[in-house]
Amino acid sequence: MSLGLLFSPQGSQAVGMGRELADAWPTARAVFAEADDALGWSVSTVCWQGPAERLDDTRQTQPCLVTTSLAALAALREACADADMSLDPALVAGHSVGEYAALAAVGVVSTADALRLVTRRGELMAEAGVEGGMAAVIGLEREAVAEVVHRVANAHELVVANDNAPGQIVVSGTPEALTRATDALSAAGARRVIPLRVSGPFHSPLMASIGDELARAFGSVDWSNAYPPLVSNVTAEPVSNAGEIRDLLARQVSAPVEWVASIRRMRDAGVDTFVECGPGNALSGMVRRIAPEVRTLSVSDPGTLQATVQALLEVPEHVATEVSA
Repeated sequence: MSLGLLFSPQGSQAVGMGRELADAWPTARAVFAEADDALGWSVSTVCWQGPAERLDDTRQTQPCLVTTSLAALAALREACADADMSLDPALVAGHSVGEYAALAAVGVVSTADALRLVTRRGELMAEAGVEGGMAAVIGLEREAVAEVVHRVANAHELVVANDNAPGQIVVSGTPEALTRATDALSAAGARRVIPLRVSGPFHSPLMASIGDELARAFGSVDWSNAYPPLVSNVTAEPVSNAGEIRDLLARQVSAPVEWVASIRRMRDAGVDTFVECGPGNALSGMVRRIAPEVRTLSVSDPGTLQATVQALLEVPEHVATEVSA
């Protein structure tokens, strides 16, 4: 078995997330305590008690999601150790904000620094003042969506922002371009075009200034090479070099999330089992559509944790295989 770890995206958050894991596993509880100390406000209270309006504010959503994902990973590691099993992933990846959890998971930055950086990301995104939004396009493949986008707007007005799964694409851009695209995408055969509850046109060139600000913030923390490699949202390729990861992460907020290509790259490198760490199982659903031949597991609460550990125990070759280039 070759294992890949995945970390949950924005939109997965829900009041109460991570609380049962923290109650059951000391290492998960310690991650929440570290987040509270590092950020100077009670991440654990917002995750566990809300209110939902605060949790859904991207300035809180992003650090809360990263904290919960890393708590899930900590509990998984503890449970595997208790079962005398090693947890040795071949590759890791996180979807958008989840990439910050992936950074900490593979030792590129410390947990506290990952949380400080993603908090700054959330602040910048909330305060960008760039008019626009995003919409999910259901029922069209990327090529068809890209053709419509190219026809109705220029590249500074509207782009394909997330290639999440076959038939599930997200576009991002100005309000006017999104309005034009909605009608054109429906005419092209989209089953639905769903506006997303976001505060800006994320993963589009309109957010390039945020990348510049993030690059400056990155200079305030220590960076190390990744082990195992991290598959970048921007390139869908495994990267280990700290400087390259840092540069790609600055580009990530204004570049498309190449999730389909990332999962296929991990599969082609030999990963046959994916474990999603974080609230919900949105990424597991995407993986099943992208690569139905692989196995998907998740860790969001004690029940899913125990099921995942049991599933890993049933395969004796639980140490990851060598990653092919």
